[in-house]
Amino acid sequence: MSERWDAAPDEDPARPVPDGPEETSNDVEPDTTASIGTEDVLDAEPVPVADTKPPLAGKRARRSPWNRTRDRAFAAAIVALVAVTGVVIGVNSDSAATVTQVAATLPPGLPPAPAQVPGSLTELWHAPSSATPSPIGEANSVVTAEKGEVLGRDPYTGDVRWRYSRDLELCTVALAGIKVDAVYRKDTGCSEVTQLDTGTGRRTAQRNGDAELGTRLVVDGSHVTTTGKKLLNTWRDDLVKSMEYGQVPAIVNANKQPRTGCTYGTVAAAAGKIGVIERCPGDPADRFSVYRATNDEADDPKVDYSTVLAGKNAKVVAMSGDLALIALPEQKLLVIYGGDGTQKSAYPLDVPAADLAQDPEGGIMTTAWTAQGVYWFTGSKTMAFSRDDLTPRWSLNSSAGPGVTFGEQLVVPIKGGLAVLDELSGTTVRTVGIDRRGYNGPVQLSSVGPVLLEQRGPTLVALK
Repeated sequence: MSERWDAAPDEDPARPVPDGPEETSNDVEPDTTASIGTEDVLDAEPVPVADTKPPLAGKRARRSPWNRTRDRAFAAAIVALVAVTGVVIGVNSDSAATVTQVAATLPPGLPPAPAQVPGSLTELWHAPSSATPSPIGEANSVVTAEKGEVLGRDPYTGDVRWRYSRDLELCTVALAGIKVDAVYRKDTGCSEVTQLDTGTGRRTAQRNGDAELGTRLVVDGSHVTTTGKKLLNTWRDDLVKSMEYGQVPAIVNANKQPRTGCTYGTVAAAAGKIGVIERCPGDPADRFSVYRATNDEADDPKVDYSTVLAGKNAKVVAMSGDLALIALPEQKLLVIYGGDGTQKSAYPLDVPAADLAQDPEGGIMTTAWTAQGVYWFTGSKTMAFSRDDLTPRWSLNSSAGPGVTFGEQLVVPIKGGLAVLDELSGTTVRTVGIDRRGYNGPVQLSSVGPVLLEQRGPTLVALK
């Protein structure tokens, strides 16, 4: 059953060419990467002319120091050592332990989703995918990720079209625009990041980072932020780091971070800004800070505002434009903050205390977005908000996850199936039964063409 909300306030010329024939080669292409004519280069010193006169009669020519057997053997040993070292490095390098199988062609097109959710849905296939917190369907492919392997699959059959695998453990994988960002664990953190084309599996970018174990990815337009308890890193869509916030591992410029000693709770992002719940020594309650995803220097955050909230155990649920939606469990309130850091409005929060007792895994609240709304799964119910101003609309009790649009209708996972709802009012239009084979945990939804995807814990299931 759904409850309707009643809103309260508020980037030279050529140099002279020496006389003489120009040397050419059919084997080496010209270096087109060097830039000449714009750099002030000193003229090279004249090369001394070699003495070509024959040695004086009666005098023996000097023997080359490398003609002795001992010297030749020594040189051969050096060559052999270098060759062996190269083999050892190659065998133990990251690339030697990487398997890349790229799709020869782009996947075929898919028909659109039906205008109305079908009356019944049947499982097409399922696959392990514990590294994807939510289903990934994009570019007519479904992406699964397990252990150290990221796979692009046919939506109808689950057949593998492309593969990217490393002998490292995956931390998390998420869809960032039309690419897939795969974060791998190395040593003590989640530091190896590879970006893949969703349709072909072609590697498009790669970087090293400083993300913490347990990190998740917060995606906002052209930026991605890694979560953590002491450090947040933000990249552009080409994986170039644009900002870091918190306890920076290798400090280059001191006193750039606004606060030290704080730990972080939940994180959200919107409109090129990142919002984070901070718990800092000396503060009487939790703090909410909003900073820019970019600045002149990547270690110098530009903070829009930072305000101490009314209570502890706060959660940032979502951000939209300059607005931020904060849950205050102790006060049983939902509070909306404006771009200047002032409270704009507040609404009653009616959820079981157990739903918000702990910060969610990875520091991201379980939400989903449609063209019209934002849907938050609290753990026991789904709450709907306006995408434009984050005001509450309605709530659905006894749900299993947030809602998404499939075709032209809103669907929300419930126990035993799906509820098809009117998006504005939350009224249940009808329900669709699904046999989840004994799985009773949270469910996250996505779709690609006419195929509906369910993330059931560590397993991804395709339905049609």
